[in-house]
Amino acid sequence: MSGSNRWDAQQRCDEIRVFRAELARLADAGVLELSTAQEAAVRAHHDSVLAALSQEFDVDRDARARQLSVGMRIASFLGALALAASVYFLFYQFWGWLGTVAQVSILVAAPLVMLALTAWLSARRDAAYFAKLAALVTFACFVLNVSMLGRIFNVTPTDGALLPWAALALLLAYRCELRLLLVAGLVCIAAWIAARAGAWGGTYWLSVGERPENFLLAGVLAFLFPLLLDHRKWAGFAATYRVFGLLCLLLPVLVLGHWGEGSYLAWPRTVIEGGYQVLGFALSAGAAWLGVRRGWTETANTGVVFFVVFLYTKFFDWWWEIFPKWLFFLVLALTAVLLLLVLQRLRRGVATSVEAPA
Repeated sequence: MSGSNRWDAQQRCDEIRVFRAELARLADAGVLELSTAQEAAVRAHHDSVLAALSQEFDVDRDARARQLSVGMRIASFLGALALAASVYFLFYQFWGWLGTVAQVSILVAAPLVMLALTAWLSARRDAAYFAKLAALVTFACFVLNVSMLGRIFNVTPTDGALLPWAALALLLAYRCELRLLLVAGLVCIAAWIAARAGAWGGTYWLSVGERPENFLLAGVLAFLFPLLLDHRKWAGFAATYRVFGLLCLLLPVLVLGHWGEGSYLAWPRTVIEGGYQVLGFALSAGAAWLGVRRGWTETANTGVVFFVVFLYTKFFDWWWEIFPKWLFFLVLALTAVLLLLVLQRLRRGVATSVEAPA
């Protein structure tokens, strides 16, 4: 009845609200009218379900509560940014007045205190948004901790710091169901993989952007990870992995399609760029197809967006210099209309397949 996570519970609440609204419309139209006893039984059942879901998952029982929840999410995010900035500037304002022992003690204690506060808040059902705020501040304190300790003891910066950052971000993300920290952890892991690959190729780890191909492995791993581990307990996490993986795949391919010098391949520049352009069309179209086939809306949308980007960049390469500007943008508009017609046809095909009896 309750679902496996807050997302499922919230969806059940929304379904009950829609059912009640539709039942009222049917009664007004004279299509369906329940007896007083039946209506009371249905309403009592739904009220008990809503009460159980609210107690277990702190869901929004109506549209007004949902609007307030959006405001609370925004407030918690802005509050976390402001509090992290406050901690940062507080450290720097009084840092020179403290001895080394005091500095190290503060740096070690700050993330530990915030981590304990996060754990305490996450255990309280009515403090989910405060727990997310504390989790974001905990991560910010830990990043500042590692950076400042390195400066105090004159440690040469390395990509090794990315791993503990990623570990804490992922730990807090899964504990507090916070996708923003999940993205932060994935960024750290992708940066570490790219930095290691660049270092093995003879590039300084901070010059990771000079070789976009270093991010491709991270993209593949991120996209496949939800297939290896069931993420139904964490709402939206699987979609976040897939979108992040596609970004790590398609963005480097887009860059290399116009900057062949950044590739490890010892081929002519035109061959490298042409090959990556073809690969970009294939990957983006494949992502759109797979997203429609598996019901992954975010994957389909990401694939369509990148397919359009690859297409428009090719149009720019081919026709920007030779076409009048009005004709160039007219071609873009007509192409957009053509894409809309194709997507509309696909949408109708999907709707027909869903409605057809098994």
